[in-house]
Amino acid sequence: MENHGYNEVLNSGQAPYINSLASTYGLATNYYATDHPSLPNYIEATSGSSQGIADDNGPSSHPVGAPSIFSQLPGGQSRSLEEGMPSSCYGSDSGEYAVHHDPMAYYTNLRPDCSSFDVPFGSSPDVSAKFTLITPNVIDDMHDGTIAQGDAFLQSYIPELQATPQYKAGNTVIFVVWDEDGSGGGGPNESNHVICLVISAHTHGVADATPYTHYSLLRTTEELLGLPLLGNAASATSMLGHFGF
Repeated sequence: MENHGYNEVLNSGQAPYINSLASTYGLATNYYATDHPSLPNYIEATSGSSQGIADDNGPSSHPVGAPSIFSQLPGGQSRSLEEGMPSSCYGSDSGEYAVHHDPMAYYTNLRPDCSSFDVPFGSSPDVSAKFTLITPNVIDDMHDGTIAQGDAFLQSYIPELQATPQYKAGNTVIFVVWDEDGSGGGGPNESNHVICLVISAHTHGVADATPYTHYSLLRTTEELLGLPLLGNAASATSMLGHFGF
C-alpha cells in the first residue's frame, strides 16, 4: 500500500476493514519505512539496500544488478502480481500501473524470470510461488485513491488470498505494508511510521511494539524461506517469534 502514515489509517473511519484485520490478526505498531520517495523503499525491501536510488525514475534509469529476494528464488519460486500492468515485466507507467511500484522490473539479473513471473493480476491470485509480491494499482493502493478505496480493495482481495490452498494449509503469512508515509508527497509527516499488518492462521490479536523496518520484513521473509540475509536485512530486527510463527 502507499503513502499514508500509521495514524492516518489506524482507527480511521475510512478504514474499518484494515482496522478489523489489525485487531483480529497482527499489527506491528512500531514499524517504519526506510526512505522517500516510493521506489527506494521497494528496492530496500527486496534487496536490503537502496542501491543508490533516490527517485522514482523507471528501470531504464536504474538498472539494478544486485541480488534480491527474487534472484534468491529463481525459476518461478518468486512472483510479482501487478494490478493494471498491461503486459508482463512492463518497464514504464501505463494508466493506473506505476512501474516504480514494481521492483522486479528493475533487477537486470532476473531475465527471463521477469517476463515469465512479473505478471498482471489474474482472475484470482496465484500464490503458489514461495514468495509473492502483490502490488495494487495507484487507486487501490491509496497513492492516488482514498483511504476508503484502499480499504475496499483489501476487503475484496484479502479473502481471496485466504481462500488459496497455500493459506488454508496454514503455511503462508500475508504481510500488508505501506511503502512510506505521506511526507514524501506533501502529506502528513509521521517520520515514516507506517502500518504493517501480519495475517496468518497462527496470529491472533497481536500488537507488537518492537521497532521494525522494511529491512526487518526482508529478513523475516528470508528466514522463513531459509535464505541468506541480504544487505541491511542482516542487521535488522527479525519479526519471527512475535506473531505466532
